[in-house]
Amino acid sequence: MSLNCEKYQALAKLLVQLRSDVTAGEFDKTQLRQRVADLQQLFQREIVPLATADSKELSYQTEISKQLRLLEIDITFFQGARQAATAKTRLQTMSDRLTTLIQYCHAILQQETPEVTED
Repeated sequence: MSLNCEKYQALAKLLVQLRSDVTAGEFDKTQLRQRVADLQQLFQREIVPLATADSKELSYQTEISKQLRLLEIDITFFQGARQAATAKTRLQTMSDRLTTLIQYCHAILQQETPEVTED
């Protein structure tokens, strides 16, 4: 398995765990912001430098970077929510964004390790 695959798998695993915690409501608001900051740092330090000339992977990396920044904004809106209904909507938005991020990681992983077909 390539180093790129390992890094994307680690990122996807952290995203899945965060989505699970967000969905279950098992988090502290300040911890939530810190976890997203940690995800961004992991992405910037560990994954971006491994970029290949592959335009698809670069496109996915650009989208992942954008979605991580938007996730941080979602957290700000969630922390500012005063009504339960608004907070619930913000949590759903964060969960949807995390799902999108996970799908991007999986798309890159599938691209890196195409399935072998038997003839």
